[in-house]
Amino acid sequence: MPLYMDIHTVDSDSFSVEDVVKAHMEDLAIQDKFGVTQLKYWVNEGAKTLFCLMEGPDKEACHQVHKQSHGNTACNIIEVSDNEYNLFMGVGTAINDLAQTQSGELDTGYRTIFQMNLICLSATREKFVEEIYALIAQHEGVLILEPCNEFIVSFIYASDAISCANSIQKMLLTSQEKHEYIMAISSGRPVDEQGDNMFEETKKKVKSLCSLGLLGKVYLDKESQLLSSKEQHRTGIDLNGFAVIDGQTLKLAMELSSILTGNMGHSNFSSMNLTRILGLSKSQTYRNIKSLTGMAPNRLIQESRLQKALYYLGQGKKTVAEIAYESGFNSPTYFTRVFKQRFEVAPSNFMKKTNIDSI
Repeated sequence: MPLYMDIHTVDSDSFSVEDVVKAHMEDLAIQDKFGVTQLKYWVNEGAKTLFCLMEGPDKEACHQVHKQSHGNTACNIIEVSDNEYNLFMGVGTAINDLAQTQSGELDTGYRTIFQMNLICLSATREKFVEEIYALIAQHEGVLILEPCNEFIVSFIYASDAISCANSIQKMLLTSQEKHEYIMAISSGRPVDEQGDNMFEETKKKVKSLCSLGLLGKVYLDKESQLLSSKEQHRTGIDLNGFAVIDGQTLKLAMELSSILTGNMGHSNFSSMNLTRILGLSKSQTYRNIKSLTGMAPNRLIQESRLQKALYYLGQGKKTVAEIAYESGFNSPTYFTRVFKQRFEVAPSNFMKKTNIDSI
């Protein structure tokens, strides 16, 4: 049967784990009536939030179990795959279905997601990959995805994600090989109150931040910083070199990413268009983007086009001319000149090297 996960948010001053345990027992008492099997649940007392994992014939059957047992229905229910669940949530144990970490603490269900985009320019990607894998494992991370030039990793503890990012950055900074990178860390819930996928909002956040150029930035959202400060058993967290961003700045980053993604194919898209869509003055647009990315708006637009081009070049399925136009450059000649100036390698040579490396 399909696997489902839900989210409950509780508006009560007396919310406790004991209340959730009681409600879970009530679910177990009637679940067979609806063909549902409750498997595991996670409780975050501080956030007054809980998540339930169950098998069932459909979402409605899962909903009816909660509704008829105790009336505390879910805010949202999503279907999840076994593989996705195991990667994000499979670490740890359970006592009477109540999730715990491997160290025996209550597992809140929240995870910290780390994404890194890495472009290798003078060496094969494998020169970095083995050491990156080792650092991820050393900091108790689980590699979720590695498409093309991206690494996406899940951590139970925000402090482990921060330490891992620190270690990877130090390794990259001491390397003699030419490379470009950007990293982002964000924390969130396995199921959001809206959406259809696990950690949908959190993954959007790190993806948006990692779309803002390849200038060695390491972004950390405020929630992850706060979580790490409460993890007393993980001390000595070094935030030097991290750009800690609040909710308003993160909102700007996500809006920028959406605008740039939607307009990169238009060669006439400029900072003037970006300013108009953002609804800000020219000076506000410059100041906000410069503070967030370290780049002026026009430079950010060009950097975003180059990132898109790098993705296409890495796939090796299009010609350099096709990639130039699809990335928003008005001519292949201009694209080649800009690319070579930025990365000190011609796009055709980069594509050839990247696709040889992947064989």
